[in-house]
Amino acid sequence: MSPSRLLPLLPFLCCALAAFAQRTPPAGAPIKAADPLAAFLVQTAPVVAFTHVTVINGQGGPAQHDQTVVLRNGVIAQVESSSRIHPPDDAAVIDASGKTLLPGLIGMHEHMFYPAAGNEPDRNALYAELADSAPRLYLAAGITTARTAGSIEPFADLALKQAIDAGRQAGPALDVTGPYLEGKPTIGIQLHELTGPDDASALVNYWGDRGATSFKAYMHITPAELAAAIAAAHKRGDKITGHLCSIGFTEAAEMGIDNLEHGLLVDTEFYSKKQPGVCPGQGGPMSEMAASLDITSAPVQRMIQTLVEHHVAVTSTLAIFESFVPDKPPLDNMEPVHTALSGLSWDDYATRRGMIAQHAAASHWSVLLSKEMQFERAFAKAGGLLMAGCDPTGYGGVLAGYGDQRAFELLVAAGFTPAEAVAIYTSHAAQYLGRSSEIGTIAPGMQADLVLLDGDLEHDASVIRKPELVFKKGVGYSSARLQQSVKGIAGQR
Repeated sequence: MSPSRLLPLLPFLCCALAAFAQRTPPAGAPIKAADPLAAFLVQTAPVVAFTHVTVINGQGGPAQHDQTVVLRNGVIAQVESSSRIHPPDDAAVIDASGKTLLPGLIGMHEHMFYPAAGNEPDRNALYAELADSAPRLYLAAGITTARTAGSIEPFADLALKQAIDAGRQAGPALDVTGPYLEGKPTIGIQLHELTGPDDASALVNYWGDRGATSFKAYMHITPAELAAAIAAAHKRGDKITGHLCSIGFTEAAEMGIDNLEHGLLVDTEFYSKKQPGVCPGQGGPMSEMAASLDITSAPVQRMIQTLVEHHVAVTSTLAIFESFVPDKPPLDNMEPVHTALSGLSWDDYATRRGMIAQHAAASHWSVLLSKEMQFERAFAKAGGLLMAGCDPTGYGGVLAGYGDQRAFELLVAAGFTPAEAVAIYTSHAAQYLGRSSEIGTIAPGMQADLVLLDGDLEHDASVIRKPELVFKKGVGYSSARLQQSVKGIAGQR
């Protein structure tokens, strides 16, 4: 999207934000009916104690059983065996027997948009900004911090961040990524088409000056444009990621990129017909990859080692890949998504899902998903920093929050333990964001961002789909109320 077209909106947004600015109710503040978040809040006591809870602390180690976790004024104050400490006398006590407590999840490939209903081959592919539903669905799923890995409406995303920070809207803390840094030809009319390296630098600086804190290179960016964008972002102290096609992972790592999205399936460097600096599309490279690429081969292993040596993180997005596998995910898993989506959006999704199922015999997506899982295990084993997110794009098979829950299940299906998958979704992301001292683990002194699950996640990954309470800075939200509030409108607004 061209910044010049949006300039007239900036004064309006700034004035509106200033006029209605207020702070998020802190832990300890009474819930008032007039508060914008009152309908979702269930716990604002200054001191809260979870008793007899199983803790998966985000560090990747085994679960800790029968724990008492005490929160005080928005910070984790104590984590001890329930046999060793008693809840403080002034605490609101939550008996969490049979339940699991996690750090607040940190989604690293999230969007505030979703495919608009009615996208057809003879129409422009459009994406709708879900300013009402997406933030609530992310928070309901336990996402307390989210990076918007590419913005379609960056002014709207920045305004959402300020509204959430000010307590006017429920949602995760947002790390706002600027608009896509896309070369020629752009894949959609909502994206700005770069005109060269100077334009790439200018776009980074323009949006960085307005509050964007990360940037994303896209499929057709040229090597010169990517180099300029990396230099501009790093000069500002910001990081840049990429969903690349014209440039392979090895080349991007050597150029200094910080993060690569999606993993092996979008890396075109192994395609036999790849030309330098040119995106060969996705169909040919993926078909060839499914047929012949060996994850254990020397070229792939060298690429992995290059990423590790250059400290390049990888963001897993298994849910979006699974959505192209015929009859996946199981339709029963999609019932909450059906409830959240508008009728038009659900009909679009169901139609396209059916079309994929009709062509199951020719599909290579099951093989590709398996290879991506194998790559992610190999990358993590080699010492790579693996993070995760849901990427609610494609044809609508992945929705904010629910897609993250499915992505978590798929990480476990890929061979990670539930505790390792929690670390991928928490402490790994906090490390990348430079916030390991604040969020991402359950330990004394950490910000009280937590998710209480109704069940035993240690032995059943599907329990990730049972969030009961989500605490953000010590304030407790009802997951069910957040979900109910957007029933039937997701996909449209």
